[in-house]
Amino acid sequence: MITRYSSLIAADSPVTQTTLIRIPNNRGVFITAADQIVRIEALSNYSKIYFISRPPLTVAKVLQWFEPMLPPGMFSRVHRSHLVNKLFIQQIIVARQNTLMLSNGEKIQMSRRKKALLMAG
Repeated sequence: MITRYSSLIAADSPVTQTTLIRIPNNRGVFITAADQIVRIEALSNYSKIYFISRPPLTVAKVLQWFEPMLPPGMFSRVHRSHLVNKLFIQQIIVARQNTLMLSNGEKIQMSRRKKALLMAG
């Protein structure tokens, strides 16, 4: 019965698939949609995850741990300590400093090498 119901939903309604990220923390596992993450910042052996509409979450995971879990092409490593959701990049500022302006008003430092990769595609 459940199988029939789920197949009816799949056949009759347009369903968009959202990539869910499971992030272990000291309280259990935090689950969020990848498109709700604005950026992830490396803090030594920790990472701070910034969201659209909730306070940041600090977890005991390095930045590299997140990369294989995130949807391909949605996030870009713009610096050794910043992984940014491309949907939130508002402007690339190349004069003087290589900086990204995000849609939430944050400015993120970008490495020269990563700037070239980001601007290329």
